[in-house]
Amino acid sequence: MGQQVREIMTSAPATVGVLTAVSEVAHRMREEDIGVVLVAEGDELRGLVTDRDLVVRVLAEGKDPGETTVRDVCSTDLVTVAPGDEVDDAIRLMRENALRRLPVVEGSTAVGIVSLGDLAIERDPTSALGDVSAAAPNT
Repeated sequence: MGQQVREIMTSAPATVGVLTAVSEVAHRMREEDIGVVLVAEGDELRGLVTDRDLVVRVLAEGKDPGETTVRDVCSTDLVTVAPGDEVDDAIRLMRENALRRLPVVEGSTAVGIVSLGDLAIERDPTSALGDVSAAAPNT
């Protein structure tokens, strides 16, 4: 059996409720130096919102970030993996669906996230993407 997603995923991903204001999500992304937040209703994963989503779906559309909720702008048609899935399966899903991140779920509850950066660091740490992904954040 190959390497499992649980071995490389980021555990305890940043998660917000569906009614969270986009401005609050943007502040959290800045404070935690992250580019993605999972959107949940109770324990159930409902979507995913990226920093790019905030720019394209909120700012570029002229929406008020303080009044717009993540429910209104998050991606809801998610491709997910389970912690016990093989990393090669995650890579295949990312390729087939042109995705940079995959939520990791048990049932309908998000337990982690795996990104291209995680894969690059794990599979080819000396590659350009591996170097960039492992570098300290810009300040």
